[in-house]
Amino acid sequence: MNSALNTTTPLCLLFDCDGTLVDSEILLAEVMGDILPEFGLPFSARQYMDEFRGVRFQTIVQTLEKRFQALAEDAFPQLEAGMRARMEARMRAELVTIPGMTAALEELSSHPKAVVSNGPERKIRCALESTELGHHFADRLFSAYTLNVWKPDPELYRKAAAAMGYAPQACVVIDDAAVGVEAGLAAGMHVIHLNHFPNEEVTPKGAIGIHHASELPAAIARLNV
Repeated sequence: MNSALNTTTPLCLLFDCDGTLVDSEILLAEVMGDILPEFGLPFSARQYMDEFRGVRFQTIVQTLEKRFQALAEDAFPQLEAGMRARMEARMRAELVTIPGMTAALEELSSHPKAVVSNGPERKIRCALESTELGHHFADRLFSAYTLNVWKPDPELYRKAAAAMGYAPQACVVIDDAAVGVEAGLAAGMHVIHLNHFPNEEVTPKGAIGIHHASELPAAIARLNV
């Protein structure tokens, strides 16, 4: 990749994965709603969607432990491995793209793109393989688990931008979750909030709100001047 920071057009597009590129959030919510109670932590799929979308799994577990009870000693690795295995099976069998995203990516083919996710790289690759979106991104995948920094920390997006060879102000974050929108804004980037729940969520000041992926190319065109 080009190591010199590039501030020319076209803008570099940094996509979140779950809930932005692929419709995986409800699958993850259901998996968590099944497995967390098996380990003594009350949880529901609705709770994930209302409170924890996009949040690191370990942070969710730690929050529930404070509310209810601590996991048995050394139980977390077993819990996480079980969650990951169930989620991968569901993704390979059921995962689809966010409506309108395939066409939007085709329309945005001239822009450099990367995926920047709070999920593990294996999960990102599974998502892209299952929905045949991988050719849009190749190996430009940036996982919080690899870089050891998680949204809402802006450093995850900053590290991705630097690796892509772009200054923050030449990047556009596309994210559906509050933690990602917050991270992008704090990183000094343009942010497009793909707001799936406009009656329940407010797009933060400084971000551009859209409700459907079909609106994405026009929103980026307005920035790319």
